[in-house]
Amino acid sequence: DLPPVDMFVTSADPVLEPSILTVNTVISLLAVDYPADKLACYVSDDGCSPITYYSLVEASKFAKIWVPFCKKYNIQTRAPFRYFSSELILTGSCNSLEFQQEYNKMKDGYEELASKIKDAVEKSMEWDLIGDFAVFSNMERKNHPTIIKVIRDQNDAGLSEALPHLIYVSREKRPEHPHRYKAGAMNVLTRVSGLITNAPFMLNVDCDMFVNNPQIFLHAMCLLLGSNDERESGFVQCPQCFYDGLKDDPFGNQFVVEHKYMGNGVAGIQGPFYEGTGCFHRRKVIYGSCPDDIGNQAKRLTPVHGGLSYKEQLRIFGDSKEFIRSAAHALQGKENISPKNLPTLVEAAHQVAGCGYEYGTSWGIEVGWQYGSATEDILTGLMIQARGWRSVLWFLVCSTAGRALKFVVRGIMLHQKPRNILGESCQNRRITSSFPLCSSTARECYNTRYTFIVSAVDKAKVESSSDSINAAGKT
Repeated sequence: DLPPVDMFVTSADPVLEPSILTVNTVISLLAVDYPADKLACYVSDDGCSPITYYSLVEASKFAKIWVPFCKKYNIQTRAPFRYFSSELILTGSCNSLEFQQEYNKMKDGYEELASKIKDAVEKSMEWDLIGDFAVFSNMERKNHPTIIKVIRDQNDAGLSEALPHLIYVSREKRPEHPHRYKAGAMNVLTRVSGLITNAPFMLNVDCDMFVNNPQIFLHAMCLLLGSNDERESGFVQCPQCFYDGLKDDPFGNQFVVEHKYMGNGVAGIQGPFYEGTGCFHRRKVIYGSCPDDIGNQAKRLTPVHGGLSYKEQLRIFGDSKEFIRSAAHALQGKENISPKNLPTLVEAAHQVAGCGYEYGTSWGIEVGWQYGSATEDILTGLMIQARGWRSVLWFLVCSTAGRALKFVVRGIMLHQKPRNILGESCQNRRITSSFPLCSSTARECYNTRYTFIVSAVDKAKVESSSDSINAAGKT
């Protein structure tokens, strides 16, 4: 029996991150080859935009016909904008009149969806902020209450329309409260999903990515569940691949050296860094749990261990009784045993999405995505590995379709490189100078890995032959 998975999609600005891209990301996730009743997709909108919410509502309508079409004809590229922009190859079951008729229907449906979103962005359609959209009236982007909307409840759909849950989340923001950027949004999604579905596994992706292999969840479960010791796969990191890149990749956006050569090396020292997106997590690991076989060392590495009193749970996880009960089930590896009455659970979720909920708790320090860094992904991954967990970088290739198991990102994002370089250099300085959020184990782990990576890069520069680089990568 396959375990449930909660999917997180983070978006912050509908202008810099167009809603049509977010929609394609969500649709590609809704269409994966995995039982729909085991999936739930949570979309975080830090821009609190009615356009983003409207786009998701319309996307859920299109998904009703798109998902069955993809599964009927075994479509591999399930992000519609990429599928319809590529050349149509008619082979097998796709070489029929019925397929061509359905293909044209899908294409017309997607063009209609894209047109609606474009009209909304250009404000050529009249916005009536009433009914379902009333909560967005007189709303300021950085000063608004929590908004949680269940766009699609899988329990209300018929078997012929089986799609995962789709839930919109815009956390509370107030000028006097720091919002902690993406790390803060991820922690809110973790708590909200913990109350509603509480899946033991979580996938997080950025809003400008899509899945290029529909069986990616099945392969992830092979890695997460296939080992005799679960500490071998604390998280599974999928490599990123950029489409429409420049010839010969002059800016290094395809991360060839990092994934193809250095990835083999870091696999021997607890595995790859967490890259902030395209990653499958164990919920109990994000909650601060250590591997079961670590023994008494757990109390030194994390406040989350067996035998916590109710007062200690309040200090760590906050004062939501519902969430504490949910966290207890997650730490034991159990699913949410409460009835999935989404409207009732959404009411409780508003509390844990409030901007003041984390004060006095361990969120962002010892539990959840870590605060205090420009690159929250690096610090969060290091904390996980410092507690004894290993990670896995996805090098597998699907034998049936011959497609690399990767998350594909739009364009060549030139702003990402400077951000990573700045963030990681700052992080190295902070950790080596006893940055208070990191234990000595985390600092030792980082310094070991950092030294190895710098040495590998220097060696690759000096030894220009491919044979020598391959040899270094296998070390």
